[in-house]
Amino acid sequence: MARYTGPSCRMCRRENMELFLKGERCYTDKCAIKRRNYPPGQHGQGRAKVSDYGVQLREKQKVRRIYGVLEKQFRSFFEKADRMKGVTGENLLFLMERRLDNTVYRLGFASSRIEARQVIRHGHFTLNGRKVNIPSIQVKVGDVLELRQKSRKIASISESLEGVVRRGIPQWLELEKDAYRGIVKSLPVREDITMPIQEQLIVELYSK
Repeated sequence: MARYTGPSCRMCRRENMELFLKGERCYTDKCAIKRRNYPPGQHGQGRAKVSDYGVQLREKQKVRRIYGVLEKQFRSFFEKADRMKGVTGENLLFLMERRLDNTVYRLGFASSRIEARQVIRHGHFTLNGRKVNIPSIQVKVGDVLELRQKSRKIASISESLEGVVRRGIPQWLELEKDAYRGIVKSLPVREDITMPIQEQLIVELYSK
């Protein structure tokens, strides 16, 4: 499967905001945004004039990078969101939030979405009692996500669960920490997405 393998901090600097792609490191002074708060590359510190198209493109790239999907997959999500009832931009964000890897991250089992994808790929979780290893699965109301018994001694997962208080768990999810279990209580709403995203700009970009 195609995936981005370059430096994560470079993406944060390009979008000029913390995307929290490297877990706990993003909360420390080692964060690239805190150390070099300008875009990467030879002309990163230059004064660039950004067009309306450029603003829309940057917003789309930012959301893609937050959720860790490539262009073809992101476009597929947009087309699905456009066919759904409701506001297309919000539908797009809801589809991204309901990805299994995002759900694992939001419940606190991983310190980043990149790490969440890895532990899912390695088969450490069950969904409704069945082993699952596909990060892009869409969770539904009532779904029960559980860390497998033999995986509960993994240090990185335990450390991430200890730090979940810092990030907080959205209202649409419930964590049973002692049982290593998460439950999807409801569908996400716009208020659950706290990152500064202007989804209407993405709709305008794809509507051209």
